[in-house]
Amino acid sequence: MTTPTRKRAKKKQQTTRRELLRDGVITTGLVAATLAGGALMYGEQPVRRREKPILTLPNYRPEPSTHTRELAIIHGQDVEKMVRDALQAMGGLGRFVQKGERVLLKPNVGWDRFPEQAANTGPELVKAVAQLCREAGAAKVVVSDFSLNDPQRCFVRSGIEKAAQEAGAELHLPSKSDFVMTQMGGEVLGDWLAMRTLHEVDRVINLPIVKHHSLSGCTLSMKNHYGIIGGRRNRLHQNIHTSIVDLAAAVRPTLTIMDATRVLKRNGPTGGNVADVALEETIIAATDEVALDAYCTRFLDLTPEDVPFLAMAEARGLGTTNWKNLRWLERSIL
Repeated sequence: MTTPTRKRAKKKQQTTRRELLRDGVITTGLVAATLAGGALMYGEQPVRRREKPILTLPNYRPEPSTHTRELAIIHGQDVEKMVRDALQAMGGLGRFVQKGERVLLKPNVGWDRFPEQAANTGPELVKAVAQLCREAGAAKVVVSDFSLNDPQRCFVRSGIEKAAQEAGAELHLPSKSDFVMTQMGGEVLGDWLAMRTLHEVDRVINLPIVKHHSLSGCTLSMKNHYGIIGGRRNRLHQNIHTSIVDLAAAVRPTLTIMDATRVLKRNGPTGGNVADVALEETIIAATDEVALDAYCTRFLDLTPEDVPFLAMAEARGLGTTNWKNLRWLERSIL
């Protein structure tokens, strides 16, 4: 005879088995679902990040002219007057900057140096060009360069921060996040990190300075484009002449105005000793950077034939090394 206690124990045991079976089914389902989800998340196909698009550079070039000067060489002591005179010979700044356009001014501000040391573009040139852009009706004028020394110190000590502010221009000191992958299409530079600002403006005015460079022989207008790229720029020094030409082919500025008021003749590109600096008191404006650089080799006691990247740039159709073949003007002003 079964006692009531044994019946209750047997019933409880049966209930427990049913619950175990039920829980097992649920658990098996959860495991299967988890494995299925895992297969979707961690299957054989790799998980791909959404790749950012590779951008292309705009066309900054002005409309071609058949009657204005292509190269203007002005000697004097008043930088603003010299710049105005050079641009007047080339049809006026209104030919290059239209009302409402956004303009990037690209000086050389690579080093923590004073203007007298001639390692950076002179602040007088930056101020004069920024003011002229504002007079032409530019909606925005941005002054920027990717400095090699501490950017804040470079822009302050060079005098360019103050010059930009006085002319009503915006100052942009780019950080690493301000560069975007850009199609360069060169032999050494395929796709490379370039300043985002390049994709946000309508015109680019290159404002280089003439100086000696220990690797390339000279820093002139085409070499100044190094300041618009990020990444490991030192890698480009392994093939520096090709890299310079790649950059010149990718970034075709609206206009270039060369600072040859002070010239760093030795120990470039950093300089530091004013004994290495010569006063040349010259401003040169041009639409052909190859011709401009060929002309400026004289300030460093070189010839165009001494500088490999000039012949390479000419071979790529970027300009002429025979600057006298252009429509040009040279004069001195008071």
